Amino acid sequence: MTQLNPRKLLNSKWTAVTPRHKEKHFMVTELEFNEDGTVLRCEIEAVMSKRCEDICWRNLKDASQWRQGWK
Repeated sequence: MTQLNPRKLLNSKWTAVTPRHKEKHFMVTELEFNEDGTVLRCEIEAVMSKRCEDICWRNLKDASQWRQGWK
C-alpha cells in the first residue's frame, strides 16, 4: 500500500496497472473536501481520451490497480 496525503492528490499522475479502453495514464483533476478535510469526491482524467470518472481516492493506494507517476 502506498502512503498518500489527500491534500497533495490534485494534479498527481497515475498509471493504471491494467488499462481499460486503451487508457493507461491518468491525472487527478478535481478534489472536493468537506469542512473537516475528508475527501468527498476525487475525479481522474485519462490523458489521451480526456475521459473523466469519479473514483474512491483510497483505491489509488492499491498497488495492484495503480502506480504513482506515468510509467
